[in-house]
Amino acid sequence: MSVMSPPRSSASAAGPGRLVEERPLRYPDASSRPFMTRRGWWLVGLNFLLPGSAQVLAGNRRLGRVGIAATLALWVLVVLGILSAVLWRSVLVTLATNWFFLLGAQIVLIAYALLWTILTIDTLRLVRLVRTGPVARFGITALSVGLLVVAGSGAVYASQVAGTTRDTLGAIFGVSGPSVEPSEGYYNILLLGADSGEGRDSMRFDSISVVSVNAETGAVTITGIPRDMPHFPFAEGPMKDLYPDVHEGYSDPLCGWSSGINQLRTEVEVCRDGEALYPDAEANGSTPAVEATKDAAEGILGIQIPYYVFIDMHGFAALIDALGGIDISVEQRLPEGGGPAYDGQPVEEWATGWIEAGPQHMDGDTAQWYARSRYTTSDFDRMKRQRQLQEAILAQFTPATVLTRFNEIATAGTAIVETDLPQSMLPYFTELALKAKEQPVQTIELTPDGGVDEYEPDYAYVQQLIDQALHPATPTPEG
Repeated sequence: MSVMSPPRSSASAAGPGRLVEERPLRYPDASSRPFMTRRGWWLVGLNFLLPGSAQVLAGNRRLGRVGIAATLALWVLVVLGILSAVLWRSVLVTLATNWFFLLGAQIVLIAYALLWTILTIDTLRLVRLVRTGPVARFGITALSVGLLVVAGSGAVYASQVAGTTRDTLGAIFGVSGPSVEPSEGYYNILLLGADSGEGRDSMRFDSISVVSVNAETGAVTITGIPRDMPHFPFAEGPMKDLYPDVHEGYSDPLCGWSSGINQLRTEVEVCRDGEALYPDAEANGSTPAVEATKDAAEGILGIQIPYYVFIDMHGFAALIDALGGIDISVEQRLPEGGGPAYDGQPVEEWATGWIEAGPQHMDGDTAQWYARSRYTTSDFDRMKRQRQLQEAILAQFTPATVLTRFNEIATAGTAIVETDLPQSMLPYFTELALKAKEQPVQTIELTPDGGVDEYEPDYAYVQQLIDQALHPATPTPEG
């Protein structure tokens, strides 16, 4: 009676020689240095092209499947992001400004970078460097590390962008006002500029303008209000109760103010009890001085202004440097420095430098002097230059600039920007901003050149001017 031998496994039945022939990546001929070298290059390349594939073919299949699944999932998310940017931009912006989504994205990207590092180290183990050629073992190692740095750093940078965005949104939009509907088809935003470098107690708003954004087309109109504009009316509110007709100055050596609009901070926050006038200002991310200036701008222009953005000129240069500088066409030579020109001292004796006429690519420091320089020009000229800078900065916010300098821009923005714009409306405003970049910016200056008397402004004429600019008459077809 014959005894049956036990069945052999498929691996043992095939024999080691056949396994080497059928699956050389998993069962290589380790005695062949040229083959092991070629195999090493292949595994490293596969690990870069599809992380996890090297493990599936030559190592731990379970780890490889995890790597491939994670990679495919990330690719799907990237494709969906691209499609959203093209077809559903508002959805992408909504997610990109959501705190929890950004936190989740940051965790996923860091986890993927860590997984890729593990897969790269395991791939080098599978290569068996000691079996490869003497030169190749160093080349394979260098290539693996280089590809890991290229790919991994991309994931790490993306996670940093997500984290920076989350922190920036929290810092700038931590406290905000309520969401409102557009007024007569426009969102009007009060844009204020001042320099806190000399101390907040003496700070006044040196630059005052109103940005009107068409709620449908994104078209932008910037109206410049002279900082010394006098005897203006207020919109309904606490200041209107104090000044039923027009704003008046108060002469007092201890605490007085003039009738100019930039004196409102001194009056409201130094000489009066601003918190009593505007008790809800701080809770809505604003200040009594800003709210009083809003009421003044509304009274001057005859429009509703629900939000403000304050730019601290003390850090203004940092933002421009973060953008890589801006391009300005300078109309006349301007001095740098704050010399005592009013004492009759020649400009050449106190100027620390000059901004020459003609096309200029300005860094932050030069742009700051361009905005501030007043000793050889009027305040109205300075308003015009500030408006130039605003347009130049908007033009510099291109996708390429933002992506390559994102951390620097975000850091600078956090340091110099205050606003009560609600974070919930960021997707909508971002969509409008993208539309605005495709159109020219209209500017209105309430100066003598614009037909407005600097000493006795005709506010009825000013409101008519604004209404015609924001709501131009539609031409009637002939016939």
